[in-house]
Amino acid sequence: MKRSTKITIIIIIFFLIIAAVIIGRTMIGAHFAKKFGKRPPPGIIVTKVAEKEFYEKIESFGTAISKKTESFRIKKDNLISDLNLSEYVKKGELIVKLKDKNIIAPFNGVLGYRGLTEDILGSENSIIITLDDSSVIYSDIKIPETFASVMKKGLPISAKFAGYKNKSYGGTVDAVSSRINAETRSLLTRIKINNENFELIPGSLLEVVVNFNKRKSLSIPDTSVILEGNKSYVYKVSEENIANKIEIIIGSRNQGNVEVLSGLEIGDTIVAEGLKKVRPRGKIKPIENGTTKSGYSFKKKLNLFDNPEWNLKDKKNT
Repeated sequence: MKRSTKITIIIIIFFLIIAAVIIGRTMIGAHFAKKFGKRPPPGIIVTKVAEKEFYEKIESFGTAISKKTESFRIKKDNLISDLNLSEYVKKGELIVKLKDKNIIAPFNGVLGYRGLTEDILGSENSIIITLDDSSVIYSDIKIPETFASVMKKGLPISAKFAGYKNKSYGGTVDAVSSRINAETRSLLTRIKINNENFELIPGSLLEVVVNFNKRKSLSIPDTSVILEGNKSYVYKVSEENIANKIEIIIGSRNQGNVEVLSGLEIGDTIVAEGLKKVRPRGKIKPIENGTTKSGYSFKKKLNLFDNPEWNLKDKKNT
């Protein structure tokens, strides 16, 4: 076989291979385009813009003070009966029997002891016991003078203490001082907390939050807000399920919610979760409270919606 003939055959085979590769890639691309090109939009959790209560807050600390307290000094050798300390007694009940008298509770409260002390004469030890009516707890807290204009009796407060870290106790502002302390630049304020179960102990340190400027405002979940520099955005969903990125102005945050000052109206639908799956002006499949708007159950794995065959199966089973 001539050399030129061999070269021609090699060239033809080479071009046939290239053609086969091109045709193969085209066919494979067409197959996948047909199978995956018409994917349904991703399932995205949405919510409605609603009204909720918002407020500003001031944080401070204070020491718990019982409503009433009375102390009794008893000589140890004068005791006839045992002392049952940390016990609740009612007004008129016997606290302890002594050789020369009995001590009766002047009001309802819990018994405790302040400590052991040396007698004035220095010869005998004595015990000082206390009776605390802690059904109501007071505490004096310091409020920065910048908040003096908003402080008034009756403002709601919440308090926590180390004994019950996960529990909050509600109360109110009971009194406000008429003067600013020149040294601390603060306003002394007394708070009042109902303590009928006696969980708050006199002397304990309280973490106090005073709430003011309570109001109703438009609210959205904080997971729906997109922060870009000094601006805030959300995806607002149209009736055609198109997600449009719009700018909003936000205010306070409260327990996972964000106050909306402008940019949205009550009843608007916005994307609540799954922001990374949304494309501006892209279509989505809204999911509300675990189901889609069409009523089908929402799978935990959103990629089940990627295959149209799954949707057909779901429709047959519903």
